[in-house]
Amino acid sequence: MGSLAPARSRRPSALSLSQSYSHQSPRTPTFAGRSRHMAWCAPLRSRILPLPASAATAAPHGVLLRFLLSTAAPRHGHLHRRRRLAPTVYAAAAAEAPLPMTPRFGRATRHPGGAASVARVYADVNAQRPREYWDYESLDIQWGDQDGYEVLRKVGKGKYSEVFEGFRPGGDERCVIKILKPVKKKKIKREVKILQNLYGGPNIVKLLDVVRDDESKTPSLIFEYVDNTDFKVLYPQLSDYDIRYYIFELLKALDYCHSRGIMHRDVKPHNIMIDHEKRQLRLIDWGLAEFYHPKMEYNARVASRCYKGPELLVDLLDYDYSLDLWSLGCMFAAMIFRVDPFFSGQDNYDQLVKITEVLGTEDFYDYLKKYGLQLDPQLERLVGRHTRKPWLRFVNARNRHLVNPEAIDLVDKLLRYDHQERPTAKETMAHPYFDPVRSTGSQTNS
Repeated sequence: MGSLAPARSRRPSALSLSQSYSHQSPRTPTFAGRSRHMAWCAPLRSRILPLPASAATAAPHGVLLRFLLSTAAPRHGHLHRRRRLAPTVYAAAAAEAPLPMTPRFGRATRHPGGAASVARVYADVNAQRPREYWDYESLDIQWGDQDGYEVLRKVGKGKYSEVFEGFRPGGDERCVIKILKPVKKKKIKREVKILQNLYGGPNIVKLLDVVRDDESKTPSLIFEYVDNTDFKVLYPQLSDYDIRYYIFELLKALDYCHSRGIMHRDVKPHNIMIDHEKRQLRLIDWGLAEFYHPKMEYNARVASRCYKGPELLVDLLDYDYSLDLWSLGCMFAAMIFRVDPFFSGQDNYDQLVKITEVLGTEDFYDYLKKYGLQLDPQLERLVGRHTRKPWLRFVNARNRHLVNPEAIDLVDKLLRYDHQERPTAKETMAHPYFDPVRSTGSQTNS
């Protein structure tokens, strides 16, 4: 939950959730008046806990939850008032504004007669379970007592949430508090239901509690704490064996969630928490996860751009668990070749171009033909024609100690256009690349 490794020094003072809510202004500020609310909160915040000079760019300790929810995560644009500019100034600013890299156009059209797209494994898992297992919209969430938690510091934020390190008074065990931004109720129910279904699974982050503020109805999810090291710091330090070990641990989590009928749909380094000292890994952030049902069409707006599978980039919507294996393949390639991220497009169209520049276009157009997909003519021109690059082209003096024939073979199998040709998580775990890990008896730290 978040990418900052916590300090090991004495625990700073904190505010309970109930205390933080009690410091709110008598009337919840409107968006137009939040700049005044921010000014009102500033001296209060400094009285509670001054921001250390060494952490000038970090979030302050003991930050007010309601203040953060009402000011740091607005739903509608910037809060600061704008100065009125003369029309000539607006015109000049518009002339200097950068144009979009590519125009907006369609991606691909699905024609009848293409191959069916159904998961090779675990396709009927949810059909064999009672409806209440996967029907998250009917979930009646049992809200816990938020007053039992205190906040220490902010450790991260995302599109749908802000994340804090906290603890429960009366014990020294830390936790992670994920405050959800305003989203549809069914999305919250989906994440909670999935986390409940996966509780106790290997390397799956544990959901400890679900709490809500009685007044604002703002929900928060309480998770187990992992003493994570930012991947940008950790990954360059990992040895060949370390990479094998942690990828193997991640595959345990993926095979478990897939066997329970659940796609994660956002596998990326930011969502892999690693306590390197304990050699403990947790797969987090299940906000985009979804239950898999054969032949159902899903949203293509999932996964972060650099980890999106080709199926998302051409709008093949009846995708399956294999999407997670592509994302893992992108992570793995970045780790062994030390190129982060491995595919880095400026937008979704450019992302597809970056992939075809490496994997070539011959297999890409065979993939489209198999599933009855026809690219938008503008996108087809943008993609162009490319020959496949050999993986050895990415080997250099910096990464040679991490690359071997087994690693090359594994990355080649994971990064396939055709999602049905990618190995499953269980098949990937049986790959010879992981023989050294299996021989030492890799154990899941639960």
